[in-house]
Order: sequence, then structure tokens, then C-alpha cells
Amino acid sequence: MSDSIPLHAFRTVPRTGVIFVTAEATRRGYRPGDPDWCNLGQGQPETGDLPGAPPRVGQVTVDMADQEYAPVAGLWELREAIASLYNRLYRKGMPSQYSAENVSLSGGGRAALTRAAASLGSVNLGHFLPDYTAYEELLDVFKAFTAIPILLEGERGYAFTHDDLRREIQGRGLSALLFSNPCNPTGKLVQGEELARWVGVARELECTLLIDEFYSHYIWTGRPGVLPVESAARYVEDVNRDPVVLFDGLTKNWRYPGWRMTWTVGPKQVIDTVASAGSFLDGGGSRPLQRAAIPLLQEDTVVAETRAIHSTFREKRDRFHSRLERLGIRTDRAPDGTFYVWGNLSGLPAPLNDGMAFFRAALEHKVITVPGEFFDVNPGKRRARASRFRSYVRLSFGPSWETLEKALQRLEALVLKHTPAP
Repeated sequence: MSDSIPLHAFRTVPRTGVIFVTAEATRRGYRPGDPDWCNLGQGQPETGDLPGAPPRVGQVTVDMADQEYAPVAGLWELREAIASLYNRLYRKGMPSQYSAENVSLSGGGRAALTRAAASLGSVNLGHFLPDYTAYEELLDVFKAFTAIPILLEGERGYAFTHDDLRREIQGRGLSALLFSNPCNPTGKLVQGEELARWVGVARELECTLLIDEFYSHYIWTGRPGVLPVESAARYVEDVNRDPVVLFDGLTKNWRYPGWRMTWTVGPKQVIDTVASAGSFLDGGGSRPLQRAAIPLLQEDTVVAETRAIHSTFREKRDRFHSRLERLGIRTDRAPDGTFYVWGNLSGLPAPLNDGMAFFRAALEHKVITVPGEFFDVNPGKRRARASRFRSYVRLSFGPSWETLEKALQRLEALVLKHTPAP
């Protein structure tokens, strides 16, 4: 059969934002690790040594017993280590504590989210606009639930209060809400007393919060001397009754994206359900890497890594954000968390005031970005009109400062090239 003849049994599956921009760059000669390219589209942090961070894991020893499949929910020892870490970071002195039964492991963040989506019933599931690009197909492929978008306004700094949450749950009949916190791409963080109120509303109205906390150690607000982390786990009253399900892993907060080591934390009944979904969706994660991850969950290691991340990435955040502002790439709000700047291009000269045009022009200068329209989560493409995020772009300060400096110089040249002479 010729490659040009379509296989009619298959539908066209769109690429997520990062995969799309990487594929486009690859057509122009980009290769991972090529020092001549600046990848501001990457969804991962720099993975090398940081000042003050624990030594990076360079080798993994495989025990003969770990040649076998891991349990679908993961190795019990690692599940215990994760539960213990959550209890020490967020639940000291609280009567209800997480146990291994409140944790399920999976091979990547998308696998964890897919298990959860496959486990939902015939309910209304809310999601925010803008939010993480991979939610789009995730919310489309499973047909049991109905995905309902909730619009956030840049003019309000993407604010959304617990009163707003109550109104949306009651008015739209939501049984679940999926969101990233801090948000990818805007960097908006729900924290402290306000996050506690969100959990309280969810508890009262029996609406499950499905919270993507993969950037929860990249927090740029908070008090000096306090470990810069946040999780809804801090505000759960009963770990087996409160409708709060959390997703995290080694990908961002430990800077080991290639390990594909992630977890779900929630009520035991939910964990049993998502593990059952994993038994037919993915079969479970890597047993040797799960074993190797156990020492990384020790509290001293986590604290040292988090403080090193905060020191290095906070400086990058401040410098990168400031330089972009001077280029005319504005933000509706400075990022509270994550390693992204959600750039508003509307003040740039045409055609750079359009996210896709900006992306294609930047590619010619060997700089990769992600157009804002990819974050306009639109399952099934039911909203046919042009995205309201067309004038936005997501720019990552995950790479090293050396790479960021090179990218900023190239973007400055790009903007100057399109700026009319006075």
C-alpha cells in the first residue's frame, strides 16, 4: 500500500503545542541539544547541576527483581515515600494522614491525567481558558463526561475567587474541575487562604478538584525563609473523603523529565479506580526507575533541590520578564509560579502581534516559542471562531541563562527589524 493512501480506520490526531512547534523547528534543522538553537518552547527545566542542589543522578542500578513488571499502582515502597513526603511538607499535626493507599504511580503526567479522565463518569467537568495544551485532546477522547470551559480574563489578571468557583459549580452543575496550579501558561497561582477556601467549597458542594501541581515547587511569591512550595494537600481535612486529587512527579519539581515518573494523590477509592484504569491504558510505569526514585523523596533532598530551583529560577524569571517587557512583550500579570512568561504581543508591530506569525518569524532566527492559541483548550474544536489568545505567546525560562540571553538578543533584533523608522 502506498504511503499516500489514507488508512480510513484512523482519525487525524492533532499535536499538542510543544510537539507542534518542535516538529516545525525540526523541519528547519533543529535538533535537541543544538547550541545554535534557543528553545523557549520547551516544557521542561534545565536538568543539569544547580548551585546548592543535590548531586544529579547519573546512573541507575537495576536489581534483578526489578526486571519484572511493577504493580500498576506502583511499588509500595515508593508510594509510602511519596505519602510520607506530603505528610511532612503539608500535613504536620493533622489527624488525617496520607498513606501508600492514597498514591498511584504512572509513567508520565499525561498518563496520570489520562487514567483520571478515563475514570470519570457522566458528569460535567469544568476547565479554564487558558490552560495546559494537552488537556484539549484529553478532554475530547473520553466521551463519558462533558467538558465545560470557564473563561478567565487577562484584564483581571486571570483572577478567579472561591465565590466564582461556587457560582460555576452551582450554575453549571460541575462535578469536577481540572486545572493546573500554578497555571501553565499564565503563571497564576491560587495559594494560602484562598486555596483553602477552594478546597472548602469543593468539600461542601461535592465537586472534585483535579489539580495539576507539576509546577508547585516553582513559586515566586511567599514569605522569606519559608519553603517555596504549595499544594492543596495542605488544606484537605480528611484524605479519604475530601474530593481533592493531585498530580505531580519528578518531571519539573525534581528536574528529571526523562524519567517519566509521576503520581496521583487522593482518596483511596479514587486511587483504586485510576489504578484499574491504568491496568488497561498503560499497564504501569518503569519498575527500576521507581526503585531509583525512592531516595529522591527524602525530605532533606527535596528541600535542598527546591531551594536551589528557587534561587536559580527566580533570578531567571525576574531578568527574563524584565527584558521581555522592554521589548514590548507585555504580561497581564507577572508569573506567580512556573517557568513561563505568558506574553501579550498586541503592542508589537505587525505581523509580530500575532502569536503564530511571531512563532514563525522567530523560527527564522532559530528561536522556538509556543503560540498562545494552543492554550485555548477547545475539545472537539466545537468553538469554530478564532482564538482570543491569538495575540499571545508562551515563552519558557526553563533553559539556562546563556540560552535565554542568546534568545533575547535574537528577539530584540527581530522586533527592531519590524519596527518602522521614526
